[in-house]
Amino acid sequence: MPNPVEKARSGLQLMFVADALSMPVHWYYDPRDISRQFPGGIQGFEAAPAKHPSSIMNLHSTSGGGRGGQNGSIVGEVILKGRKSLWGQQGVHYHHGMPAGENTLNAHCARLMLRHLQAGDYSGPGFLEAYARFMTADPPLHPDTYAESFHRGFFANWRAGKDLTRCAAVTHDTPSIGGLVMIGALALTLLARGMPADSVKQAARTQLGHTHPDEGLTRVCDAYVQLLSKLLLSTAIDEAREQIAVTAASSAGSGIVSLLHKPPRDDSFVVGGKYSLACYIDSSWPVVLYLAHKYLEDPLQGLLQNTNLGGENCHRGAVLGTILGAASGCRLELFEQLLHADQIQAEIEGALQNLPANLDGA
Repeated sequence: MPNPVEKARSGLQLMFVADALSMPVHWYYDPRDISRQFPGGIQGFEAAPAKHPSSIMNLHSTSGGGRGGQNGSIVGEVILKGRKSLWGQQGVHYHHGMPAGENTLNAHCARLMLRHLQAGDYSGPGFLEAYARFMTADPPLHPDTYAESFHRGFFANWRAGKDLTRCAAVTHDTPSIGGLVMIGALALTLLARGMPADSVKQAARTQLGHTHPDEGLTRVCDAYVQLLSKLLLSTAIDEAREQIAVTAASSAGSGIVSLLHKPPRDDSFVVGGKYSLACYIDSSWPVVLYLAHKYLEDPLQGLLQNTNLGGENCHRGAVLGTILGAASGCRLELFEQLLHADQIQAEIEGALQNLPANLDGA
């Protein structure tokens, strides 16, 4: 088995691969729409189509988090400068105009986390300052058109004069899988540096509280960090698979456990059947664990399957990618096809610099 540092590197790489694979069909809630636009399904990186068959971006508030009208100016004046006009148009793709191999906003924020960690240990206030500069830059420093509710709510509070550490907003979708994307970058880096798992959990809780203050999501965050720490130290695939099953039993509800050990022939029976395709953590976390357990020995197939099942596949895929990489340490050639592969690899290596020879105490 690869060593823990190689596994952490793999987890970070697969996070970006998974996100970019799903980007063109992100939030396609009818998987048949994926096969209509991409016959045979997504098999590699693709550009965002001109039209999104189930986009409701025009129903999302531009003045803060959640749903609402297009009269506000957080989108357009504070963040996503120059892109507000796209929000009011029906059928516009959430990732309008993005080319094949490009990453979505939350993955770009994970890259920001990696760059922040290059300078040293995690600092919550320090990261928030970097996050504010990144999100409010003019022109934008990322290519995306859409920002999740938590971004919009955060900057509505920031514009109102709140301290950066108190800008987190609570909406109906605060407990969502998107809250764990930056956590994956933070946790894998700190664990690979030899920080004890309990300390990494505390750093992750701090970060999560700045963007997604929710008790249920925080409990899943703890389980996620603990799982990553165990996977980095696992010495066999069977051991890693058992760790995923233990995590499912303790954090995802009893309903998923039997499905891990006797998966149905068609994954859609679980993903979109037993569990929703939406972002909410009570469904998306069991789905991640199910796919990770089933595809542990074939990470690429797992990421492609996640993409083609539709729904909240980008952020769900990012979390799945960290788990599959941390368990296997595999290297996917697809990583080299990412639009910014060289820059992302440099950011990963920068975050993982000056590592200990092992992970004793992690």
